[in-house]
Amino acid sequence: MAVTVKPSRTSGSRALSRLQKVRTTLHKPWVQFLLGLCLVVLTVTLGIALFFHFKYSRMVDAKIKGQIFSTSAKIYATPRTLRLGDTASAHEIGNMLRRSGYTEEGSGARSNIGVFRYSEGGIVVTPGTESYHNSEAAHISFDGGKVSKIRVENSSQDLGGYELEPQLVTALFEGEGRSKRRLVQYSDIPKVMVDAVLAIEDRRFFTHSGVNYFRLAQAAWIDFRSQKHQQGASTITMQLARGFFLTPEKTVKRKIIEMMIASELESKLSKQQIFEMYANQVDMGQRGSFTITGFGQAAQAYFGKDIKNLTLPEAALLAAVIQRPSWLSPYRHPDRALERRNVVLDAMAETDAITRDDAERAKATPLKLAPPNVEASDAPYFVDLVKDVLTDPKNGAPQRDLNEQAYRIYTSLDMDLQKAAAEAVESGIKEVDKQVNALRTKKVKVGKGKNAKYEKQVLPGPKAQVALIAIDPHTGEVLALVGGRNYGDSQLNHAVAERPTGSIFKPFVYAAAINTGIAGGENVLTPASVVDDSATTFTYGDQIYEPRNYKEEYHGPVRLGYALAMSLNNATVKVAEAAGYDKVAELARNAGIKRAQATPAVALGSYDATPIDMAGAWTVFANYGVHVNPIMVKSLRAANGDVVQDFQTEKRPVLDPRVAYVMTDMLQGPVNFGTAAGIRSLGFTWQAAGKTGTSHDAWFAGYTTNLLCIVWIGYDDYSDLKLSGSSTAAPIWAQFMKKALVLPQYKDPKWFSTPTGVVSLKLDKVTNRVATPACPDDYYAAFLAGTEPQDTCEHVSDNRNLIQKIFGLSEKPSPPPAVSNQQQVPASNQPGGQQTQQQPAEDPNKKKPGFWKRIFGGGDEKDKNKEQQQQSQPAPQPAPH
Repeated sequence: MAVTVKPSRTSGSRALSRLQKVRTTLHKPWVQFLLGLCLVVLTVTLGIALFFHFKYSRMVDAKIKGQIFSTSAKIYATPRTLRLGDTASAHEIGNMLRRSGYTEEGSGARSNIGVFRYSEGGIVVTPGTESYHNSEAAHISFDGGKVSKIRVENSSQDLGGYELEPQLVTALFEGEGRSKRRLVQYSDIPKVMVDAVLAIEDRRFFTHSGVNYFRLAQAAWIDFRSQKHQQGASTITMQLARGFFLTPEKTVKRKIIEMMIASELESKLSKQQIFEMYANQVDMGQRGSFTITGFGQAAQAYFGKDIKNLTLPEAALLAAVIQRPSWLSPYRHPDRALERRNVVLDAMAETDAITRDDAERAKATPLKLAPPNVEASDAPYFVDLVKDVLTDPKNGAPQRDLNEQAYRIYTSLDMDLQKAAAEAVESGIKEVDKQVNALRTKKVKVGKGKNAKYEKQVLPGPKAQVALIAIDPHTGEVLALVGGRNYGDSQLNHAVAERPTGSIFKPFVYAAAINTGIAGGENVLTPASVVDDSATTFTYGDQIYEPRNYKEEYHGPVRLGYALAMSLNNATVKVAEAAGYDKVAELARNAGIKRAQATPAVALGSYDATPIDMAGAWTVFANYGVHVNPIMVKSLRAANGDVVQDFQTEKRPVLDPRVAYVMTDMLQGPVNFGTAAGIRSLGFTWQAAGKTGTSHDAWFAGYTTNLLCIVWIGYDDYSDLKLSGSSTAAPIWAQFMKKALVLPQYKDPKWFSTPTGVVSLKLDKVTNRVATPACPDDYYAAFLAGTEPQDTCEHVSDNRNLIQKIFGLSEKPSPPPAVSNQQQVPASNQPGGQQTQQQPAEDPNKKKPGFWKRIFGGGDEKDKNKEQQQQSQPAPQPAPH
């Protein structure tokens, strides 16, 4: 049966009554005012939100639609050539190729520069279309840690050597901020790196929408309670928004804008794209004067490796540094960095990215950092010079154009040699500092009266600066360059700063002298010519020049070879005078020492030149008389590898090759027995030519057949170093060359071949004549053919028996007078020239006391009278040294 329910009149009346009341209320003026106000506020709020939405949407669109990160020109080192027998391994070569831009087959996208794959017992290298060489693929085999075979891939053709792809040194820094980065893609970043960053920075990165509201509220409450803005609570997306668009200031306004931009980024980009941008943007600390930007650059800076090769402890350290890069620098604060790294590892274990055992093993791993020496890996002074060369209006375009076109700059830099140079300078300058401190250590009176006492204190003063340049003397390629002791402290490049050249200029004096054998004339000088090394006053025009020997030591008559080896100042000025000041200056200017002038002071290197100019000048001796201009850039290429411009060095003959060889032979003297002989005690055993320089600054220049190196030490304020080149610059040179000459590309240098027209003779040291078996004390010297001595020595044999020699019985036969048939360098022939009186030399024929006399004495008065009689006679001519 159907039941009909009628509506209650009472409930309907109540509903109608409520509705009438609402209507009545809404018609009240104050209610309408409040509703209107709310509507206005809502409309304004919505308008503001839409305004900022469109504003930041356009801002984000503009950033992500264009070039997100500015491109930069990349600077590459010179290629390394692998040869049979070189020490190497397949994995070592693989790592080198990765740094050069190669990819391993099967590991991802194929690089256009090249690919490689490991094979049984070796590695197969396949250059790509954008390779520097674009040459054939090669299969390199290894046996016992050495290269055993090189052959063309898919061929039976064997090769004696194979040139690998040049390694990337650095990119040109970006703008005034001097920032360096190596761009990476998300696929390049190893999972362990992603996990480490997420564990410590943003665990909910892949699930939140750009803002972690729970963490943000928690951080706000902590800040409110502490009355400080310390808590960040920024997600990775918010950090990216701040890094790209905002300042790092901590304000509520900035935080709100940061959240809005983060939301826009999340709506327009995938999580992988956001992380990739973050990985390339994040600040990772400082290296020298450059900011390390991004994980790619950080992996290279801290570990010297590609980001793909990071281990768990290394990835955790990079993730640790993100929080406070300067405070947590592993170089300056290793304890802090290690503690924070272990926090990251614990966080990774908490998020199950790794096991607890993995974390504990990684925590037990010590910090293994790349050497902190910026010069060894980045060569910043060299890079600055490369930039100057390319941006010179004569050569290229502004730096902006180089970067926008992403040019590849292939240079002459040898990374192995650069490392050796940086290490030698780093250790050598510490020894120089010790010597400087010793000079500045003085006894200073402290206190007054009875309480006064003397204490040793190191007086303040400037730090010694340094420059080292190593070049190939035959091509002029600058292989290594260090322009100062610390690039982070000072970017002044001392390799191109003009300084007085000191005694490393003297070889040009002696070269002009030897050149008289070719020019002809009456005054032909040779290495065996004799010059009087005595204190002398020289006049030039209306000026007086009074050079002094080092430590005021004078040697009397000496041969030219000895004067050069011992760096005798007065003797050298006389040689310059005899050869002609104008000839010396002309030779120097032709060799690139542009400021040299025809005055007596030119002989002692008083005119300025840069260390790199001196390196070029010395190629005249090491390159058989041909001057080679130093060169740093070999090729400029577009991003796809096409050649834009190749660079060639300038060569010009300056000296006859015979004269150059004689000078090389003479320059062995300083190294073997002269002012630089100390390098032998440092373990430098190779045959080399070189010369110290000690005047205002300290220098050393030296070379083998395949490597020429110049070292300079001095102060920026031009004050006197007061240290010798033999104790400061020469040890740095020796340490560098010792490291260089064991490298495969420079080891076992053969000595210079003797050119036609040069003869080498063994001469007697006493008479300076051609030695015979009767002349036991001899030396070798090279001469231009036709200028060598002709007469032989004429020693008288000592025929006394053993008893007579022991007891001093009978007179020992006297040798003939030490007369050389070589040209004598005349005394000063300038008007007003005056030679000082020398002390008489000890009579070499004076009879030595006999056996009994040596034991019991006697005869002293008689011998004294005899000696006085001898001294009253004219002094005999001392034998040439």
